[in-house]
Amino acid sequence: MHLNFALVLGSVLVGFLVGLTGMGGGALMTPMLVLIFGITPSAAISSDLIAALFMKPLGVAVHWHKKTIQPRLVRYLCYGSIPSAVAGTYVMHLLGSTTSAEKHLQLLLGLALIVGAAAMVARAFFPTRRVVTGPLSVNRPLIIGVGVVGGFMVGLTSVGAGSLIIVMLLLIYPHIRTDHLVGTDLAQSIPLTAAATLGTLLFGHVQLAVTASIIVGSVPAVVAGSLLSARSFTKTLRPFLGGVALLSGLKYVGLPVDALGVAAVVILAVATVIAVRSANVPTIDAPAIALGDLLDEAPTGTIHPAALDVESERA
Repeated sequence: MHLNFALVLGSVLVGFLVGLTGMGGGALMTPMLVLIFGITPSAAISSDLIAALFMKPLGVAVHWHKKTIQPRLVRYLCYGSIPSAVAGTYVMHLLGSTTSAEKHLQLLLGLALIVGAAAMVARAFFPTRRVVTGPLSVNRPLIIGVGVVGGFMVGLTSVGAGSLIIVMLLLIYPHIRTDHLVGTDLAQSIPLTAAATLGTLLFGHVQLAVTASIIVGSVPAVVAGSLLSARSFTKTLRPFLGGVALLSGLKYVGLPVDALGVAAVVILAVATVIAVRSANVPTIDAPAIALGDLLDEAPTGTIHPAALDVESERA
């Protein structure tokens, strides 16, 4: 087994962007593997899932220490996501490894990226919100249903844990504290990713050399990106990365080159508008939090939204 140095460098870049912005790795890593390095969709999805299992524990440990995880939400999300993630990997196995099957999987991956990018855009337009402290009322069937949908998408395409699930939770709990939202989503994504990883190992889609190259490059880069993250810069960068994910999805579903060029111009314009709007609109509780902020690495003189949440609790 030999490491691919170019793939390691690419994984460093993607890992750093994931740590910097909090975006799900599946929306960036898998397109890079398929479109740039020519790896088959099934192998790219499987390798990305296994690498994600190595990237997440540190962030969960920080949230656990800060007590920003909602255990009941995590439990009921996992009731739905764990079996459905295995089911998603099994469906990928049933599709087979022929050229035709890989094309079908690429189409499904493209649709997942388009939906995930739409969720990122929708998240940017959530209104400024004041948090409500206190225990959350858990609608068990609804939360399990969110887990089923997110888990199946992750198992089949590796996209969903960091985009679809967190947006669905925000729709259900619009007043949840930011750090609790992110901490809960991150905590539930570990058993979800573990289940999807088990499925890929059982059904044989893994390329060990690809997986090792991703892990070596992305894991330290995720930590570095998280520690160096600045909240204002993150909000500005995220729409453009969402645009890259959307363009990748459009490429996967077979949009012609000329149409892709037009789409790129439109997406760039929309992403710029969203970035300017995000930079200019003051937020009481921002829709993302970086690992560096949780480790109290915010610049001197700044107040993180999570601190405002804490102050509201003390009041």
